[in-house]
Amino acid sequence: MADLTSAEAAHRLGVKPQTLYAYVSRGLLTSRRAPGRRGSLFDAAEVDRLVARGRGDRAPSGVVETVRTAITSLDGDDLHYRGHRVVDLARTTTFEAVARLLWTGELDDRPFDAPADLVDLVRRAVAVLPPTARRSDHLRVGVAVLGGADPLRSDLSPGAFLRHGERVLGTVTAALSPTAHPSVAGRLSHVLLGRAEPQLLDPVLVLLADHGLALSTLAARVAASARATPYSVLAAGLAAADGDAHGSASTVAHRFLAEALVDPLAAVAERLRAGLGVPGFGHVLYRERDPRAEALLDALPDGPVRAAVEVVRDHVEDLPNVDLALAAFQHAHGLPPDAGELLFEVARTAGFLAHGLEELAAPGLRFRASGLYTGGPHRRGPGTGHRPATGPAPNLAGTAGPAGRREEGTTP
Repeated sequence: MADLTSAEAAHRLGVKPQTLYAYVSRGLLTSRRAPGRRGSLFDAAEVDRLVARGRGDRAPSGVVETVRTAITSLDGDDLHYRGHRVVDLARTTTFEAVARLLWTGELDDRPFDAPADLVDLVRRAVAVLPPTARRSDHLRVGVAVLGGADPLRSDLSPGAFLRHGERVLGTVTAALSPTAHPSVAGRLSHVLLGRAEPQLLDPVLVLLADHGLALSTLAARVAASARATPYSVLAAGLAAADGDAHGSASTVAHRFLAEALVDPLAAVAERLRAGLGVPGFGHVLYRERDPRAEALLDALPDGPVRAAVEVVRDHVEDLPNVDLALAAFQHAHGLPPDAGELLFEVARTAGFLAHGLEELAAPGLRFRASGLYTGGPHRRGPGTGHRPATGPAPNLAGTAGPAGRREEGTTP
């Protein structure tokens, strides 16, 4: 069996690279230097045995269903949407065209539908949010309001599912924008810059539109497997993305770069002195480069932001990821601190819909994680003469049987 790089071994085990090397130090894995390059190699069979044993202080867990997808793939460090190289798409086409490529396999850049009555409905709902609400909160509220207003939201036929999704992207972005513009990138540039510059934001949205089975995308697929409405599929994905470790990671990197613009070396030193990682570096999938980050960083204009990023890169061994690149893009073009979250979540909405649509063709309720009970001993119920149970806990939740049929446990 072939050797695995450290990124591949960590991904297969479902751990961070630091944990992978902790396994090596504890004798759970062996590694050897990769000839002619940085990093280590791991024996694939040994990694698979560790996965099977659930070793390394990790309870056996994970999705028990292999997800076959035709949407997004990695070839080395190159990312592809349905066979199209993503960095090429970012240079040549619009977000609308790429969204439909993810959904249908066809590039089609027609504007998304945004009915005036629904735009007004979302604007009124968002208007009651307090000033502390983030722009990404406005997106979530818009999705919820549109779902509640759609009497046909439970129509899960492929055509209806996509119509619902297109309407969400068109309506919410139109509601957030103070002026009319036919494209999503044009509307968002009005929101974030006060002027329409679709050519600036289209490449960013394209690069962020999907990234395979990322955690938030998996959450969207689980919701679709339960045959949730497309609005609920989007809500599940957006909820999982709402955190500093995922959709908001660019905001953390943005704060770090604000310090680096004053003194980049001191900013790195302060993080290291505190025993913290430098935000925006490292990735579990990529070996040498994150192609999305590379595309954004290469396009930075000459100036203090580009200079600060280059100094930081020179003093951090790991690869810069898309969170750092998105934060640098924000600083370079004067976007507000939370702009990266909004751009990420609007873009990834296209991917959530694509994966939700693909999931509808699979058996329902097919995801089931295995759990290992680690609590105290089971106790007798009051007034019973039964001995405490010592075996595995009963499955009260039920499991998904063939074709998604529920196998009932002892409770509904």
